[in-house]
Amino acid sequence: MKGAGSRALARFVAAAVVVIAAAARAATHVDGRAGERVGVAQDGEHAPDEARPVTGRALPELAPLDRMMTAFMDAHDVPGAALAVARDGKLVYARGFGHARGFGRTDRERARPVEPTSRFRIASVSKPLTAVCVLQLVEAGRFELDTPLVELIDLPDGTAFADSRIGRITVQDVLWHRGGWDRGASFDPMFATRRIVREQRPDGPLDSPPTKGEIRDFVLARPLDHDPGLRYTYSNFGYLLLGLAIESTSGQDYANYATEHVLEPIGVRHMQLGRSLPADRPADEVEYDGRGRTGRSVFGAPPGAIVAAPDGSFQLEVMDAHGGWIASAPDLVRFASAVDLAGANLLAPESVAAMVARPPGSEDARVWYGCGWSVRDVDGESARNLWHTGALPGTSALLVARHDGFVWAVLFNAREGEGGRDLAALIDPLVHRAVDAVEDWPEDDLFDELD
Repeated sequence: MKGAGSRALARFVAAAVVVIAAAARAATHVDGRAGERVGVAQDGEHAPDEARPVTGRALPELAPLDRMMTAFMDAHDVPGAALAVARDGKLVYARGFGHARGFGRTDRERARPVEPTSRFRIASVSKPLTAVCVLQLVEAGRFELDTPLVELIDLPDGTAFADSRIGRITVQDVLWHRGGWDRGASFDPMFATRRIVREQRPDGPLDSPPTKGEIRDFVLARPLDHDPGLRYTYSNFGYLLLGLAIESTSGQDYANYATEHVLEPIGVRHMQLGRSLPADRPADEVEYDGRGRTGRSVFGAPPGAIVAAPDGSFQLEVMDAHGGWIASAPDLVRFASAVDLAGANLLAPESVAAMVARPPGSEDARVWYGCGWSVRDVDGESARNLWHTGALPGTSALLVARHDGFVWAVLFNAREGEGGRDLAALIDPLVHRAVDAVEDWPEDDLFDELD
């Protein structure tokens, strides 16, 4: 009898183990891409790890987006992120993942989750906004796309260019990154702070970073790396000059013009220029994980103290028109939804056409850089995707406007993922797949809740 009882007990325990395992499988989805097990609560709310919070409204039908984000963050050890998705101009998804602050092992008591409306540095995702400002001013008759850019910029009396070709660089050339500056062949002056200060201020003082005017004069006193209009070579400095042209032709500060004429008319009220130092940042801006990287501060008297790379090793304030904005993911989605390929609230149809036009030599290309956007030919001339990425130490950002009416923004408070690649590049194809996997989209508009 004792042996029979033991066998019965063993069968009961084995059956219980099977039931428990089946329940665990039912409550856990496996992402087919990464093979990461991602826990999902029964109501569709993700709960992969109590240490990594998820904020914002959870809907079971949007679980592919939740699974993609949590699996990605686990795979790449991302401290915090936000994702917003719009469909035909309506915000249908907005969630925060992980920690905005206090994500280090030693400061958990400061931990604060990323909210859907948390603000992040967006780095070069600032360029589409600058391009829209420029195209608006062209519409207003302030200048033409073929106007030489230096004619629009306030320069010191007696300015002499080291290279006569600088006078031939047009607004269009710079929008297309064809101005003739090649950071690969020389360097990116936006990150050459100490060199510029030493050369522009031989008699001092050396205890503050350069102004935009000093950067402008420093670069214009040097020869170009190649002929204007010759080929695409990405240039942050070119977009700094576009910001100066916006100021001189509009009579407004760059940020004020962008806010008054682009952002506020479409309901974007929380974008602003970012600040380099943590003490100067707004309370709803995330902290940035530099992955342990440090640099010499460009601030202080004297500068040079070792700081975390995102917190003073470069000067964000002078990057305004090419990489200086902070925004929430819904802010960016609202902006890109208003700049659509059919012509919309911000630009006339002919300006939208100019924005996505092919530069010379790209007639057969599937991908090219338009005015402030990368453009992909999806279906001949009838369908195109627009996107831009941005990266700085502690920052990676992606903004996509797809041909079928979907727009999304993904923001991270770290830059590199597995293999050292930028997080925006790594997640780009995964968001496309997750959006395509959703079968039933909600009809209500989360923009109404955020306003």
